[in-house]
Amino acid sequence: MRITVYDVLGWLAAGMSFTEILDDFPELTEEDIRACLEFSADRERRSVAVITKE
Repeated sequence: MRITVYDVLGWLAAGMSFTEILDDFPELTEEDIRACLEFSADRERRSVAVITKE
């Protein structure tokens, strides 16, 4: 399967529902979509910005 997390998140951000995505890409499952969201949330939680005052 060559569908990226980025693609799935983009479709969700564009307003597609889980059902629409699953209809368009029957090789995906609802669990796959949820895993994309979980991956994104985890990645966001790990992002750290270091801001220094110069």
